[in-house]
Amino acid sequence: MADAGVTAERVLIAADKFKGSLTAAQVAERVTAGLRRIAPGVRIESVPVADGGDGTVAAAVAAGFERRDVRVTGPLGDEVTAAYALRDGTAVVEMAEASGLQLLPEGVFAPLTSTTYGSGELLAAALDAGARSIVFGVGGSATTDGGAGMLAALGARFLDADGKPVGPGGGALADLATADLSGLDPRLADVEIVLASDVDNPLTGPKGAPAVYGPQKGATPDDVATLDASLAHFARVLAESIGPKALEYADSPGAGAAGGIGYGALVGLGASFRAGIEVMLDVLGFAPALAGASLVITGEGSLDEQTLHGKAPAGVAAAARAAGVEVVAVCGRLALPAEALGRAGIRRAYALTDVEPDVARCIAEAGPILETVAERIAADFLV
Repeated sequence: MADAGVTAERVLIAADKFKGSLTAAQVAERVTAGLRRIAPGVRIESVPVADGGDGTVAAAVAAGFERRDVRVTGPLGDEVTAAYALRDGTAVVEMAEASGLQLLPEGVFAPLTSTTYGSGELLAAALDAGARSIVFGVGGSATTDGGAGMLAALGARFLDADGKPVGPGGGALADLATADLSGLDPRLADVEIVLASDVDNPLTGPKGAPAVYGPQKGATPDDVATLDASLAHFARVLAESIGPKALEYADSPGAGAAGGIGYGALVGLGASFRAGIEVMLDVLGFAPALAGASLVITGEGSLDEQTLHGKAPAGVAAAARAAGVEVVAVCGRLALPAEALGRAGIRRAYALTDVEPDVARCIAEAGPILETVAERIAADFLV
């Protein structure tokens, strides 16, 4: 039975990926197919979205950016292929492409030694390509080095008491004696860098990068304590080099993003911090696409408490609600009550598990099941 009072003449699909199953672009394709089975005449536009974490470059490419592949240093020090996106002087750089958890062999973690060096190389590649503004999406990292590796790749020097470069990773920062940022790539001064993240944690402490996110990267309680002390030491040594703002940045929102690479971007690259989904909606052209839409379909793999704290569906819903446009969501798994969805601006959520209770099948057959979910949306809202 159709929802009373809702007639959608033009649908905008603005969903994030279903992690491990479908890219954001594939989600849009499957939802489109399902809608058209029931409402073949509906006008549909899609803007695949991301919040700055993994999948951000893919969303930019789907929006018309050019994909550029680069060979860079991976989190374990081996060479990997990473991509960034470029259009009209704006680059979208995703640190997870160079330093992400997905680059680690299954079951292998290196919480003390994994490095963001490749993320710095990726930023340098964007500068080489002529980027004048860079959206630096951070999330999904395998690293907790405070961005030291990234800064080293861009020309900074971090030396121990013997004047030798400290080793890779956050653990080695315990040996840091001097920090010199004077050799940073001079082009950084003329480029606007926006740190795009859904994480507003500080660098250290109970809510800092090691304590909150270290365990996800294989850090034991002892590793967390080591990393927290090392990053605090890193900030103190930087303060001796560039002044007290280094300590101020350590407490800034976003400093703890992606194992502290947010801190490195703030203190060394002159980056400004913005909620990742807000930045990406601007970059991907969401506002023009929203104009004239009468229904927005957003979503991600799991709609849960994290969704409400800066994830893509919440950002899409907030923007659509501000424009007076109805929003529904698709997801693999729904773990939010209707009241919470309503407060976020989402009228109703449709989960794959509503169609197929077997979670393993939902993951393996996400595409066809999502088409069936989209048929239900069409029956409720478009017929």
